[in-house]
Amino acid sequence: MQKNIILDTNVLLHDPKAIFNFPDSHVIIPIEVIEEIDSFKRDMTELGRNSRSIAQILDGLRAKGKLGEGIQIENNSTLRVICDLRLTSPGAGRGRDHGGKPENRILAIALDLQKEQPDATTTVVTKNVNLRLKADALNVQAQDYDVDRSPDADVYTGWHTLETDADTIAQAQKGLPVDLPDFRGLPNEYVLLKTKGSEKPCALTRVGKIPNRVYPIAEHKNGAAGIKPLNLEQTFALDALLDDKIKLVTIAGKAGTGKTLLAIAAGLRKVFSEDQYHRLLVFRPTMPVGRDIGFLPGDIKEKMAPWMQPIYDALELIREQDKRSPTRMLPQDILECEEISIEPLTFIRGRSIPHQYIIIDEAQNLTPLEVKTVITRVGNGTKIVLTGDPHQIDNPYVDALSNGLVYLINRLRSSPISAHIGLRKGERSELAETAANLL
Repeated sequence: MQKNIILDTNVLLHDPKAIFNFPDSHVIIPIEVIEEIDSFKRDMTELGRNSRSIAQILDGLRAKGKLGEGIQIENNSTLRVICDLRLTSPGAGRGRDHGGKPENRILAIALDLQKEQPDATTTVVTKNVNLRLKADALNVQAQDYDVDRSPDADVYTGWHTLETDADTIAQAQKGLPVDLPDFRGLPNEYVLLKTKGSEKPCALTRVGKIPNRVYPIAEHKNGAAGIKPLNLEQTFALDALLDDKIKLVTIAGKAGTGKTLLAIAAGLRKVFSEDQYHRLLVFRPTMPVGRDIGFLPGDIKEKMAPWMQPIYDALELIREQDKRSPTRMLPQDILECEEISIEPLTFIRGRSIPHQYIIIDEAQNLTPLEVKTVITRVGNGTKIVLTGDPHQIDNPYVDALSNGLVYLINRLRSSPISAHIGLRKGERSELAETAANLL
């Protein structure tokens, strides 16, 4: 059966190569969609880059024939750009008023195709929820673009609880590796070993290269820069953050679970106490929560201050904790020293960053392509940490299952140089934890 796929603007802006991801199909792009894409071409954002990319892809395909008549592309599919109100017959689509709106034009094309080709399946692919609702009202099949959608980050936490016998736990408590015949884990997953029917004794371990062999982890009783783990998952996170063999760490969790605070504290320890990295770099997307307040006055540092204030708040808290620590390690002028740099994520493109500890905060607001851009900036000897809450997204072009953070977690979970930890328990305050759970 023939399959007609009509692509919306937001799909192509999300993934310029989306036209190649529908095998054995007739892929259709309305001319209004191309005009809408063209309006983004001068943007110096990810949307602008994707707009220019899809234009270049379509321009390159013109060598295969006329786009208006249809051309053969990959996966045994065809691509056609519809430029007028007629489809397959002279009278098809005439007189249909779509008000100049691209979404209405898409629905008009879908209705005409259903009329002209009743034996074919016609589907509108869009990330616009309202367009999918309108399509449903008109009895037009519509779906989200789910090619790069990942499993819910809440499902995969990167750690497990396993009941075993007391002898096995005793072996782990002696610092020896333990083989678990009935367990198969991914590299750098964490395992809490417990005796059956009892909470104690227990052992904290991590999976090595062999899927059923786990190794005891350090307790990290002194924490990092005065910040100590307050629960089991924070202990696992701190272990991954302080292990130089793990080059990439992703931490996901709701507000107040300590994602940013732990990452910054670990980075400060690595830079100032252990001297493993030259600098601590903290990047943050400039994505507003709620209504934007417009342009901000001042130089670049003054403009970025409101966006970076959560990072400064974390640094101030860590400095206060470090003052109370018997093994103080941070300098007095921590907010001004050259070893710490806090920058907008916009400035990372084109850079090569070696021997530094990088933290990407609020990574759930990044697209998969932006995450790829960030990771490919990492040079030799650099460790990178991405933190975020997939359920607190301010970017209108991604959601909880298509954002760059969950995409990265899903793609790199089996890598021996990466680790993921999902934080569940809030530790900011009783009120913050209650609000996160009930509101």
